[in-house]
Amino acid sequence: MKIDILTLFPNMFTNFLNESIMKRAINKALVEVNIIDFRSFSTLNNNQVDDTPYGGGGGMVLRCEPLVSAIEHYKTPDSLVILLTPQGKTYTEKMAYELKEVKHLILVCGHYEGFDERIRNFVDLEISIGDYILTGGEIPAMVITDSITRLIDGVIKEESYQNESFNNNLLDYPTYTKPADFRGLKVPEVLLSGNHEQINKWRKEMQLKNTQDKRNDLLK
Repeated sequence: MKIDILTLFPNMFTNFLNESIMKRAINKALVEVNIIDFRSFSTLNNNQVDDTPYGGGGGMVLRCEPLVSAIEHYKTPDSLVILLTPQGKTYTEKMAYELKEVKHLILVCGHYEGFDERIRNFVDLEISIGDYILTGGEIPAMVITDSITRLIDGVIKEESYQNESFNNNLLDYPTYTKPADFRGLKVPEVLLSGNHEQINKWRKEMQLKNTQDKRNDLLK
């Protein structure tokens, strides 16, 4: 899988791509992630990519030319172009599973006051990671890249994400490790029993209880 991220702040991704699971996935060639500074596609002498909005108002707006030129330069018949914006469809685990099947993703990070509205004519999908405002699309791009990459075959063990939160609209079950008794807080006896049938039953029950207690909206 190939992911191209169009951004004005490429250095924000340095640590993200060079740590933990992301680094291992890239080193194994299970995913290719390219960070592209779309400022290089500016047609202005000073590499300007934004300008004041028509009609007045605060802030600066990203111009069409550099972003559209960058999109068209990297886009192929296998590409899905995603604009990261608060106005987009709210991102979910279901979407992560769907996007991991795409051969080539182009993630477009905004900044400043926003995009020239006409840029929306050159993207396939708009995504938001939640109902709040960030200074740019870089963190959402990391969120989406991470959530998709971990689902790619060979990146982590399949059993590690089979029963995770949001699979089947349920939250994850509680997990424990040693010691069995920490300051009087004990691991449930069923997990120490060695009876895997009972353990699996308990885990399913706890998934349902967790969801009812913490995210009842998922059951609706």
